[in-house]
Amino acid sequence: MLMRPTLLLITAMLAAPTLAQTAAPQQPANEQVIVPEVQRRDVRLPKFPSKDFEVGLLAGTYATQSFGASGVAGLRLGYHLSEDFFVEGVYAQTKVSDKTFTEIFPGAGPLADTDKKLSYYNVSAGYNLFPGEIFLGSKYAKASSIYLIGGVGSTKFANQRKQTFNVGFGFRVLFSDRWAVRVDVRDHIFSYDLLGVRQNTQNLELTTGFAYYF
Repeated sequence: MLMRPTLLLITAMLAAPTLAQTAAPQQPANEQVIVPEVQRRDVRLPKFPSKDFEVGLLAGTYATQSFGASGVAGLRLGYHLSEDFFVEGVYAQTKVSDKTFTEIFPGAGPLADTDKKLSYYNVSAGYNLFPGEIFLGSKYAKASSIYLIGGVGSTKFANQRKQTFNVGFGFRVLFSDRWAVRVDVRDHIFSYDLLGVRQNTQNLELTTGFAYYF
């Protein structure tokens, strides 16, 4: 007789919800439990200078074929397209002496006083062939580069303006993010006919100078 109440009790227990189901409703899987109350603010990113532009001074010696070497000085403006390639423009002046001719033929120098100034400008493209570092002692290392450069421009000499090609190489050392020292060797190739015969001339130039990047 006791089996009927027992069966009824078991049936009621199976049909009733479990304790975990009735204790609290389940949270959805993607619902955030803790919502942070953080006030967002606009942040202005700093603007770092690119330092792609370069301006500088140059000075050295310019050897005009058949007329000897003289001091040269000029200005340089450049733009660095990437870590490997750059372009630049140069304007410079020097004085040419015909002293050798006047010593051989007194009073017969080929240049008048107004013809003894040589000036040129050019636009060139360069390639950093060997970028690296130069060590100053055992504690300091500075970024450096050996580069090739070449371009085209114009030279004014003895009241004649001639198209000029220049080719050469250089060495650059950066002592800081903005300052560098450069040494350049160039060959300026143009033609003139001062001595009665038109000839192509090789005019070597060696300069050094400072550069500022901005």
